[in-house]
Amino acid sequence: MLTFLGFLMIVIFMLLIMLKKMTPITALVIIPVSVALLAGFGSDLGEMMKNGVKEIALTGVMLLFAILYFSLMIDTGLFEPLVNIILKAVGDNPVKTTLGTAILTTLVSLDGDGSSTYIIVVAAMLPLYKKQGINPLVLTCIVMLSGGIMNILPWGGPTARVMSSLKLGHTEIFVPMIPIMAIGICWVLVVAYILGVKEKGRIAKQGKFKKYTSTGIAGDLDPTLLRPKLIWINLLLTLILLVVMILDIAPLGIAFMVAFCIASVINYPKLKDQQKIMAKHAGNALSVAGMIFGAGIFTGILNGTGIMQAMGNSMIGIVPKGWGMHLSIITAIFSVPLTFFLTNDAYYFGILPIVAATGHKLGIPADILGRASLVGQASHLLSPLVPSTYLLVSLAGVDYADHLRYTLKWAIGSSLVMLLAAVMLGTI
Repeated sequence: MLTFLGFLMIVIFMLLIMLKKMTPITALVIIPVSVALLAGFGSDLGEMMKNGVKEIALTGVMLLFAILYFSLMIDTGLFEPLVNIILKAVGDNPVKTTLGTAILTTLVSLDGDGSSTYIIVVAAMLPLYKKQGINPLVLTCIVMLSGGIMNILPWGGPTARVMSSLKLGHTEIFVPMIPIMAIGICWVLVVAYILGVKEKGRIAKQGKFKKYTSTGIAGDLDPTLLRPKLIWINLLLTLILLVVMILDIAPLGIAFMVAFCIASVINYPKLKDQQKIMAKHAGNALSVAGMIFGAGIFTGILNGTGIMQAMGNSMIGIVPKGWGMHLSIITAIFSVPLTFFLTNDAYYFGILPIVAATGHKLGIPADILGRASLVGQASHLLSPLVPSTYLLVSLAGVDYADHLRYTLKWAIGSSLVMLLAAVMLGTI
């Protein structure tokens, strides 16, 4: 029953979002609450939601102030020199721009933090996309695909969870995945090239893309807010913030909050200018924060009712016994939907140990199954349960539903490419 309700919840959520019948925040709250009440969990509902929101609270604060901070830096003109340099390098060629996006994302993703990657890459590339008239959905697609591959880095999260869950080291889990990741990045470059060629042809026929030109952190600049004389101070402050991020010196939400307040006072000492900045970007920041807390309620109910665990166990249970020797390939295939519909913690700490125990009985080493479970990461970042997803679409000024529809087929392609590569190289 719980499994049925879980998949019903997911299907209804996806349909309502993709058909644009509900906003993400309303769907994230109303659907799980309705299902929980239907399943008889009404008396425990408040506690479940509170626990879910508490777990996501710091992430919500971080995303709220990260958007405000980098929006402010865009307004000051901090990234204009970088945009001009990139523009000179790629010219007016969308193909070079999309390929550059994939390469830049791959390099920035080496820090293992998806949120900071999105912030840096979108801040640098979105103005360029707008000047060239490229659909910003191309940007969010390429960034997500590159980030999904690089998310397998040991310090990125999923691989660390696998190693912890199975009590294995990075030499057994991560090192054999390096060639698979390299092939995955090559696939992303191919996708970037294809999308660049398509956009180049579309722009030649239809002109520049108009739909999202006034949204996102890189909207139209207000000349009265530009602060060219303070560019070095703003750059120093931003570099300090990035160091704090990378070295984990302070909680990221607190770091962004302090940095935003300092930047506001330095760049806009007059109260009316500070109020102008807040008014300009508050709607964008609050909409993301709202979705993050909505996602907290969604996952809180999934965890509290046991639906998440039941869904994972049921998907494992439908595998016929005769297919046991192919468990590694089955694990890789199922990792795509499981890491999309479940959180990484739920999958790697709740489901993977069960898979590993089954594999032990069949004589399949745990390290093979651990590597197989990482294949789904290629499309995991598209999941509505990943907070940074909402940051990405908000920064780029696009709808989550549009991003999901546009990127889904390419994300599934990434997982298939990595699966085929892993099988052919004998990694799983």
